[in-house]
Formats: sequence, structure tokens, C-alpha cells
Amino acid sequence: MIIAETGADMTRFPTAKHLASWAGTTPGNNESAGKVKSSRTRPGNPYLQGALGAAAMACSQNPRTYLGARYRRIASRRGPQKANVAIQHSMLIAIWHMGTTGAFYDDPGADYFTRLHPDRSKKRAIHQLEAMGYHVTLENAS
Repeated sequence: MIIAETGADMTRFPTAKHLASWAGTTPGNNESAGKVKSSRTRPGNPYLQGALGAAAMACSQNPRTYLGARYRRIASRRGPQKANVAIQHSMLIAIWHMGTTGAFYDDPGADYFTRLHPDRSKKRAIHQLEAMGYHVTLENAS
């Protein structure tokens, strides 16, 4: 469905951001007096948005993928609708790269964010245990 709407030739979009903007998955740009305000996404191809929305929801339900982990991180802060649009945007960026380079999708995995910032993950786990009433002492494993 995505290839049917965008065409097989991704060279018509100079960058991945051009494709995302054409599809209507880029966030709106509303800034006034130095304050960035939340706004709607651009109008785009409704058929492509429908297909991407369904694919994003399917990806968000999988607990073992990068896109599922990204969805849960964003949904906890911003809500499920904004997380869905963010996943659509991530998928289009990946699709553009796959279409232009011919590479396959390499999923970083659900533990990508833990591997990216291990100290942050450790602090979060300690804080959660302390909030539940435990006293936490860490020792290095030998």
C-alpha cells in the first residue's frame, strides 16, 4: 500500500524529511514569541496516512521491537495518538532509507534505549524500587 501511494522511485523525494512532509506525518510548526506550541500535523495523503496508522498500531503492539519500545516511551508522556504519529514518521524515514539505498530494515531491538543510556536505566530502576519501599544497595558483579 505504501509503495502504491508513494511510488517505487524514492528519488522524487530529495530527503526522508520531504517524504514525511508530503505524507503529512511531520509535526506542525507553531511558534510565537519564542514559545513552541503544540499543533496539528500537515494535511497529507489520506490513503497513505491510513495505511501507516494501521501499520504503526501493529508495530506498537509488539513488545520485542524498537518501534514498540519507542511507542510506549512516547505514549507514556504524550498520549497514544501522538505516539502513533511519531511511529508513522519513524516508519516513513526507514522506508525512505530502504527505498533509496536498497538496504533491509535492521531493527535495533526493544532494549535499544537501555543499551543507549545504561546509567539512566539503572537510576530509573533504583528509583522505582525505592518508591515501592525498598532500600537498594548495589555491588559490582565479579
